[in-house]
Amino acid sequence: MKVYLAGFNVDASVLQELEESCGKRQDLTPEVISAAYARISRDPRPINEIRQMARVEVERSRKSNSTIIFKMGHHSVAEHAVFNLDILGVSRYAMEELEKFRLSSYTEKSQRYITLDKDFVIPSEIKGSDLEKLFVATIKEQNKAYFELYEKLKEHVFNKHPDLASDPKKHNLLEGWAKEDARYITALATESQVGQTINARNLELMLRRFASSGLSEINTLGRMIYDEISQVAPSIVIFHEANDRDLKTYPQLKTVTDTLLSSANLKESSPSESLVQLVEFNKDTDALIAAALLHTCSNITYEQCREVVGKLTHRQLKKVFDTAYKNMQFYDSMLREFEYANLTYNIVLSAACFGQMKRHRMSTITTQRYDPNLGATIPESIEEVGMKGKFLEIVDRTNETYGKLCKKQPLIAPYILTNAHRRRILMRLNPRELYHISRLREDTHAQWDIQNVSRQMSAEARRVMPLTFSLVGGKDQYNDLYQDVFGQLPKITKAALPGTRKISN
Repeated sequence: MKVYLAGFNVDASVLQELEESCGKRQDLTPEVISAAYARISRDPRPINEIRQMARVEVERSRKSNSTIIFKMGHHSVAEHAVFNLDILGVSRYAMEELEKFRLSSYTEKSQRYITLDKDFVIPSEIKGSDLEKLFVATIKEQNKAYFELYEKLKEHVFNKHPDLASDPKKHNLLEGWAKEDARYITALATESQVGQTINARNLELMLRRFASSGLSEINTLGRMIYDEISQVAPSIVIFHEANDRDLKTYPQLKTVTDTLLSSANLKESSPSESLVQLVEFNKDTDALIAAALLHTCSNITYEQCREVVGKLTHRQLKKVFDTAYKNMQFYDSMLREFEYANLTYNIVLSAACFGQMKRHRMSTITTQRYDPNLGATIPESIEEVGMKGKFLEIVDRTNETYGKLCKKQPLIAPYILTNAHRRRILMRLNPRELYHISRLREDTHAQWDIQNVSRQMSAEARRVMPLTFSLVGGKDQYNDLYQDVFGQLPKITKAALPGTRKISN
């Protein structure tokens, strides 16, 4: 057995310095990795030799990539080329589009930990118009309120937690709590930045979607990304231009939907509706997952496993689940058999909460536009410092501006809405993924807004699938949950001790 390190992410500045000191090199491109790996299936030579040859013959490698991807349709070859992108000066609203792509990695500037400045994006669609003046004036009001709220909330949290305030090392934590609630009054136009890691195949998809977007900010971002990567890897990002599927499908569906709903006489959105609704789920999930567990551990068909499970007593069924659970630690993921069931939620949540929920990309999330009729999420701390009236005043002014923008530029109107404004999403996920969300988002260290949403999701799931969700809850609650099920604490393994870590797939 042999293992060779074929490559790894290197800062582009290091590569530039290498070229400056050693001369221009054609092989400083991820294309050679893609070209080499593409030949593995048909070339008998060892991989490392194929890779070495690809480096020597870069132009041939590029032609090979184009042939394999374009003519033969083997797009997976492009997945071997990976890019790291620094993306700065993008609005929070555009960031939602950027982070839709589930097979990429993102680390974004956090509005919870960094004091916001006054930088914001003015959509080019309104630059030079009266709408720009209205837009900027509204943003300035929001930002002024942010700093007022931050100062009051900072004093409030320091007074509310004197034990933490007495320790200078905890001051950043307390200030973070103030920032995370003050940011609810800031606009989706606020600038942000993100580090993204993405392979060429997903980058191509992203660029195609960006080229088809109705927002100029997204179009510009796509062009700038392509300009960067096309210099070093022109052969593996081919289908990057706008197409009819991405340009026309949703607008045409919107036209059909409007026609169908025009005579339905439905009520407008209401902020009083339940914020988390479990709207669809497998009725017999406990039995379904138990059958999947039996299937893995036997040599009979799934139908036979379902028949066996259907004859089990509750005690026997519980034993199946208990056996699946008993060796787990709080950091372990559920067994893969927990992916065979599905739950679908209708959720109304703030922009601030959505910014976190959208990170759970293994679920299926589709969104409606932000809707002021759904109300705004107001942090309790803002009420506690007596600023609810001021907060609602800014929200009302924002809604007025939004209404005026909607009449002339409906696509860019959401830029002006705040992190407190809400949208409705449809979210489908399996129990394994819900466990992951629950462990992370119901933990005491999680932000309160997504804590509330994920807690309601877990409660709904536990109500209809009691055995499947026996251990659902934040990671800080895990020992208590485990003790409720087994009457004892989980056995501590080395990986669970402080200073160690384990990553589960």
